[in-house]
Amino acid sequence: MAEPIRVLVVEDDPVAADAHVMYVGRVPGFVAVGKAHTGAEARRILDRTPVDLLLLDLHLPDVHGLQFARSLRAAGHQADVIAVTSARDLAVVREGVSLGVVQYVLKPFTFATLRDRLTRYSEFRAAVGEASGQDEVDRALAALRAPTPAALPKGLSAPTLERVTTALRESKEGLTAAALAETVGISRITARRYLEHLVEAGRAGRSPLYGQVGRPELVYRWGKR
Repeated sequence: MAEPIRVLVVEDDPVAADAHVMYVGRVPGFVAVGKAHTGAEARRILDRTPVDLLLLDLHLPDVHGLQFARSLRAAGHQADVIAVTSARDLAVVREGVSLGVVQYVLKPFTFATLRDRLTRYSEFRAAVGEASGQDEVDRALAALRAPTPAALPKGLSAPTLERVTTALRESKEGLTAAALAETVGISRITARRYLEHLVEAGRAGRSPLYGQVGRPELVYRWGKR
């Protein structure tokens, strides 16, 4: 069997880092060899641990992700990079190409999205030997390109999921579906669907809110509970 592709997760949010490590571990042929919350921590891990691929948040507390990738290239590290970011600046995308960024994943994303990107990266790496012609070169490069966006569950949209995620992360006490609905401007039923999606993805937890008449309401909090 081929050796698994070794992935280092570099993400400043501890909850997101744990989720990304979990996601990587669920994709056949990949193994998470560590996680880091800063560029400095990631550099220490890279200096002592073989890594094939970085799952790299671009907005780290001590360095921008592209600056970090540039410093790795200068130091001789050859690991490829999948950039994880909420930024949508295409100039950043273009700059990343020259630094070994092979894919971009926009936050927040689902396991299905990352699985698709990792699978495509694995297919790209598996292309070895001499190409017989232009068609074979094109096929190897096409493995990195997703023809269609990985779909969320039916009825959910990425922009709304991002707003829901932001609201939940910013709430220290957690949010009920009703409170989230009012904050984001969606219906209570829709809010509950997004919250349950985050729970199923391992990004949020829920617990009953007691002390009121009738059936206890659920409170959702960012992170596992």
